[in-house]
Amino acid sequence: MAKKDPAEMPVEDKLKTLYQLQSTLSAIDEKRELRGELPLEVEDLEDEIAGLETRITNIEREVNEYQTAVTMKRGEIAEANVSLERYKTQLNEVKNNREYDTLTKEIEFQSLEIELCEKKIKEAQARINDKSVELENSRKALEERKADLDLKKNELDEIMEETRAEEEELKAKAKDLEGKIELRLLQSFKRIRKSVRNGLGIVYVQRDACGGCFNKIPPQRQLDVKMHKKIIVCEYCGRIIIDPELAGVKIDAKTGEEKKTRKRSTTRRKKTEE
Repeated sequence: MAKKDPAEMPVEDKLKTLYQLQSTLSAIDEKRELRGELPLEVEDLEDEIAGLETRITNIEREVNEYQTAVTMKRGEIAEANVSLERYKTQLNEVKNNREYDTLTKEIEFQSLEIELCEKKIKEAQARINDKSVELENSRKALEERKADLDLKKNELDEIMEETRAEEEELKAKAKDLEGKIELRLLQSFKRIRKSVRNGLGIVYVQRDACGGCFNKIPPQRQLDVKMHKKIIVCEYCGRIIIDPELAGVKIDAKTGEEKKTRKRSTTRRKKTEE
């Protein structure tokens, strides 16, 4: 049997299917809400850990550079001391004032070079000490964040494990329903869902108002909704509006709100007791 084209479905069937899809997607949203802020917290911790690891790598590189600089300066001091000893020896063998002045200047220069190298070594060692403290603190922070991440991931995994089967079942149902809806209508519905905070793309009339933004719906427009002849959208929020009866929702005549079934509340009470 050939599959029926969704575009040829009566408006009434389109609205029913669309509302069933909304109910299914809302159920999926509820499952995801059980995770709370955990996914974001896990993501933030992962970003923080990556930042700490980069910081540690940079600090280690800087420490190595300072240590290399210290080694080089010590080498320069050793070379300067050799030159200094040689010039002092030569100073005892000078034959004229010119040679004496030249050697004296070389000795003074090498002495200044040694002092400068020693100053650079002290500065580098001070930086190494500072960086070592920073490195130790960063490593401690990294270990703490990793421990926090493990806890958050375990907590998230437990919640996801509890809801995974139900969520997969709901996703399969949603996919099946999407295949029964006209593509253009489905795209419009998804666009509305993305643009509203509570994710409701189709809502039923409550107390003569839109069930999404709660702005009053004119009587004539309410009548159009009840006729099921065309897709009606709220002129304020853009949501698709459906008649409560068509959505399978029973409205209390006194309050104008959805009636809650006893069976549903009893089930909840049993779950609470367990």
